[in-house]
Amino acid sequence: MNKIIDEIKITQELIKKPSVTPKDVGAMNVVASNLKKLGFKCKMMSFQEKGTEKIINLYARYGSQSPNLCFAGHTDVVPPGDLPSWSSDPFGAKIKNGYLFGRGVSDMKGGIGCFIAAVSEFLKSNQNFKGSLSLLITGDEEGIAVNGTKKVVEYLKKKKEKIDFCIVGEPSNRKKLGQMIKIGRRGSITTHLTVIGKQGHIAYPHEASNPSTPLIKILNELKTKPIDKGNKSFQPSNLEITRINIDNTADNVIPAKASATFNIRYNNIHTHASLKTYLSKIINKHLKKYNCKSEVKFIGTGTAFLTKPNSTVKNIQRIIQKETGQKTLLSTTGGTSDARFIKDIAPCIEFGLVGNTMHQVDERSKLSDLRKLKKIYLKIIENFFS
Repeated sequence: MNKIIDEIKITQELIKKPSVTPKDVGAMNVVASNLKKLGFKCKMMSFQEKGTEKIINLYARYGSQSPNLCFAGHTDVVPPGDLPSWSSDPFGAKIKNGYLFGRGVSDMKGGIGCFIAAVSEFLKSNQNFKGSLSLLITGDEEGIAVNGTKKVVEYLKKKKEKIDFCIVGEPSNRKKLGQMIKIGRRGSITTHLTVIGKQGHIAYPHEASNPSTPLIKILNELKTKPIDKGNKSFQPSNLEITRINIDNTADNVIPAKASATFNIRYNNIHTHASLKTYLSKIINKHLKKYNCKSEVKFIGTGTAFLTKPNSTVKNIQRIIQKETGQKTLLSTTGGTSDARFIKDIAPCIEFGLVGNTMHQVDERSKLSDLRKLKKIYLKIIENFFS
């Protein structure tokens, strides 16, 4: 019989591996060794694009039949920050006052620990169930995300590996466990814009072309003009200006260049291509009026997607509501996650711990939440294969 894995102990074991992205320092081996004990076939995969760090990833599967329920997550964490500000060692996994403290406990080593614990309990009495369980774990979610889940998904496509549904264990709740399931994410596009004018004396503006004038006009229109009104599943797309720069040390000189950076978090009304067209039209209109040129770079870091609330999603919602007593909302708010890659091969949702201390000093999770999340994952697995 399989040994049941304790969700608290395995999470502590993971926290004690200081796997600050892109370093692994044995965190992935903790996952793999525990899964192997449960009978999983584990495939470690390392990827490294030129100029980047090598990343260790894991795809583990139990069973060969369909349907295949997958859990996805990451073992890498952000740096601990100011060490003296922590009340205990960020990698010490200390328990106090009903909380487990440690960098990555909520984002998202606790989620991984709870799922493995739930799987161990499920397999103890369901070793011959009809279907498969799998885990897709990366060490590159908090970093540039080019050698992690993205590459594993490409590998699984080539191998024609079918995943029927995926749960991403990101901390989807802000205050209480059970508040929210993420069923989609907004896309992200960043624009680096440099307007090129003609340098000159400020007393003779007709002999120069001030690039700051069209830049201000462009930014004003982009910021004041609504991109859309949103829809039933998504809030309105939003643009935020993050940098404005004029590299000019003289107060009596019209500069030659002015630059700005801005980001749009967009809903599924748009695509990267459609927003590129939208932005280019506004930029070019003002450049033409003021006889300036530009250098523009568009960087997309994730497309908007939505997992339609099918029967599986609704069953998961019911289970969470029953176990937590919360009204569980289906949401598309927040930033981005590796679900943006997984959605290409399987419908997916995000549900994990409370994330209101993630990336902060004294990141922590309630012990009661860890136990409850393990139970929720177990109920989801049982329901999925029933």
